[in-house]
Amino acid sequence: MNPTLEDTRRRHLLKMAGTGIAALGAATGCAVSQPLGGAWDKTFAPSDKVDHRKVRFKNRYGITLAGDLYVPKHASGRLAAIAVSGPFGAVKEQSSGLYAQTLAERGFVTLAFDPSYTGESGGAPRNVASPDISVEDFSAAVDCLGLLPEVDRERIGVLGICGWGGMALSAAAVDKRIKAVAASTMYDMTRVMSQGYDDSMAPAQRAQTLEQLSRQRWKDAEAGKPAYQPPYNELKGGEAPFLVEYADYYRTPRGYHPRAVNSGNAWTVTTPLPFMNLPILTHIREIAPRPILLVHGEKAHSRYFSETAYAAAAEPKELVIVPGAVHVDLYDRMDKIPFDRLAAFFRQHLAPA
Repeated sequence: MNPTLEDTRRRHLLKMAGTGIAALGAATGCAVSQPLGGAWDKTFAPSDKVDHRKVRFKNRYGITLAGDLYVPKHASGRLAAIAVSGPFGAVKEQSSGLYAQTLAERGFVTLAFDPSYTGESGGAPRNVASPDISVEDFSAAVDCLGLLPEVDRERIGVLGICGWGGMALSAAAVDKRIKAVAASTMYDMTRVMSQGYDDSMAPAQRAQTLEQLSRQRWKDAEAGKPAYQPPYNELKGGEAPFLVEYADYYRTPRGYHPRAVNSGNAWTVTTPLPFMNLPILTHIREIAPRPILLVHGEKAHSRYFSETAYAAAAEPKELVIVPGAVHVDLYDRMDKIPFDRLAAFFRQHLAPA
């Protein structure tokens, strides 16, 4: 039987995949740099068990994303890989980098990346977000990982932290290349922005908020630039305990980073608009039969997000509740984050065929 044009193209692509990242990266925009040099700019200590490199890649909208690639030292063959991002308003030098480095110590190639419009990634104006583009960013990270010579592209998972836990679940629902998904201390950002905490926003409040945000668009258009919200996590007294916990992470040496939206910077005023109209977990059941692992703190104010997602998801699924942990404990507390459980989950479900 004569080969079809599609067969010829497929063989050509497979041949290209074996030529290495240098040629392929130049063609696709998944570019890996030399090992990191200069001062360490992260909120966690570097590991001597992994190699660290910078990587740049483009999403489907042409925005260049910046990431940190963590590869186990002395690794051989093609490895399973995990794309990591979050929390919402954080940068890769914070929690996502810590998760990525720690999982790389356990044998995975990992990529922690800055979402579009934030950190070292591209996009203008700065510090604006869209649920659609955020979900796309995870798929773009999968694109990049699948082009690396160290990675088995049939063994890629994603892990989202806080607001990016919801984005990871949404990406897995739509992107069948993702073989396993985990979410730690998960927020559904579309739910909390459209309905308030504990779904407490009344219809009249929602209508008033949308009226204000809609009219803000005219103000921004007249000014020729977006207005920004007040600085994030700046305490004035009397805040709810979970807001104090956020400040304890983002505004202290524990987790402060100057590029993070949450470290005293701010989102644009109109950032909530698409989140109030585009629910991201509508199709969570379509992740099955691929597995889901949800990890949340017992005492986290946000625990209901993971519990609701767990109830809505189809098997196989698992919900791990960390005793005594609050929301931000799962950002960086090494004695609280169940890294062994996360590694076992990905090791099982990203195993070679």
